[in-house]
Amino acid sequence: MKKIAFIFPGQGSQKIGMGKDFFENSDIAKDMISKASQRLGFNFEELLFEENDNLSKTEFTQPAILLVSSIANEIFKSQCDIKPEFVLGHSLGEFSALVASGAINYLDAIELVHKRGLFMTEACSGVGAGMMALVGLEDSLVEKICEEQRLEGKKIWAANYNMDGQLVLAGIKEDLISLVDTFTTAGAKKAIVLDMSVASHCDLLTSTVENLKPYLEEFLSDDFDVSIISNVTAQEYASKGDAIELLCQQLVSPVKYKHSINANADKIDMFVEFGQGIVLKGLNRKITKVPTLNVSDFKSLEKTLGAINE
Repeated sequence: MKKIAFIFPGQGSQKIGMGKDFFENSDIAKDMISKASQRLGFNFEELLFEENDNLSKTEFTQPAILLVSSIANEIFKSQCDIKPEFVLGHSLGEFSALVASGAINYLDAIELVHKRGLFMTEACSGVGAGMMALVGLEDSLVEKICEEQRLEGKKIWAANYNMDGQLVLAGIKEDLISLVDTFTTAGAKKAIVLDMSVASHCDLLTSTVENLKPYLEEFLSDDFDVSIISNVTAQEYASKGDAIELLCQQLVSPVKYKHSINANADKIDMFVEFGQGIVLKGLNRKITKVPTLNVSDFKSLEKTLGAINE
């Protein structure tokens, strides 16, 4: 039997139409979307399948991505009996991983990440928050520049360690814009300020920690079927206490995605990504030789099941 890890994408993977193939061809998906709409009081069919502006707002983006990932995982489980060695997610995806681990019901998780998005928006409101994608620089050099700039009064932090040579920064948008030439001069192939009004995984979200913590305490359980790899430590955890502590830290700490893959890939034969797109599959190709399959619709599900059963 192949050893498999389940992985879940974060914000940025969203797209109008995601999950539609599951919805049109699965009662599981129809039921989950209907119950999610009842729980949050807005129409997920419209949010996911019709042109709208809400899908780009983090308080809607987060539950939408988690819902589609959870649907993909549920349909996968309905067709095979595979228990993963561990689960992990990129940023928001860690909450989808919690659902897959059994530590939280998907409806509670949808409400939780909706709150998380609202609190993040509130924390960044009026401060001119933003994020920047950097390509082509060593982590240590980026960290050095960020530290030097913070000493000069700028608010800028490393937020996502995606793969070697690809980092995402977070902070005040004006500060990020002012440093484009600095990073380019240092050798960056790209330094692109992203179209975002929330700065994830940095000190600007400090107020979000205490706002979110009561909901983590309310919704999480101690019933973990499998361990989760923490974005903060790149190590396993499997208890409610650790989950609360680490998910609070995650808000103000960088996502160590490549570290998580490197530290744990030798435990398994393959990764399976659940949800919209193949963002993590693309990153994994640059990080590890362990193959990554994906489940984003019934065609990819069939292909993944075939590869697992070879």
